[in-house]
Amino acid sequence: MRSANIHRFTTETRVNIRLVIEGSGKADIRTGVGFLDPMLTLFAAHGRFDLSVSCEGDTQVDFHHSVEDIGIALGRAFADAAGDKAGIVRYADIVLPMDEALIQCAVDVSGRAYLGYGLDIPTQKVGDFDTELVKEFFLGFVRSFPAALHLRQLAGENSHHIIEGAFKAAGRVLSSALKIDPESNGAIPSTKGVL
Repeated sequence: MRSANIHRFTTETRVNIRLVIEGSGKADIRTGVGFLDPMLTLFAAHGRFDLSVSCEGDTQVDFHHSVEDIGIALGRAFADAAGDKAGIVRYADIVLPMDEALIQCAVDVSGRAYLGYGLDIPTQKVGDFDTELVKEFFLGFVRSFPAALHLRQLAGENSHHIIEGAFKAAGRVLSSALKIDPESNGAIPSTKGVL
């Protein structure tokens, strides 16, 4: 079972994460950022990860530090749990509908950090959540779990639906890319011999 426990404590946030890649989709999410809680719950459910996240942050300022640091810590959890990535599928993609929104997501668990971000979220806020923080979350994630992650909005008008589709799609492609390929014989999927 590939799993990790991560603790990221700064002067701005205290983040604790428990991740099991081969889980059942169970989530216990308490970030202090209301909108982020259901997004991470959906991420875990659609990726079938067991995920526990708690965060105490300086939310009296805004949600930026909490969202970014959770992204960083979650990326670190995936990096620790995936280890040397021997035997993984490595690549995955999906086009995921969420009502009128249509989100394309692709990943290469390459060991190289890149975020291709193509979401055009029409409102600045969903509730009290700044929608620009979606990008900050995924940037933090790929910087700690070096992968090429592409998110593209093919259609969509409702900000909530676009963001929800992105989190669901990201969970599904990460789950697919991190699956162990039974035909790999445990090899690292790169001619370089390392990811």
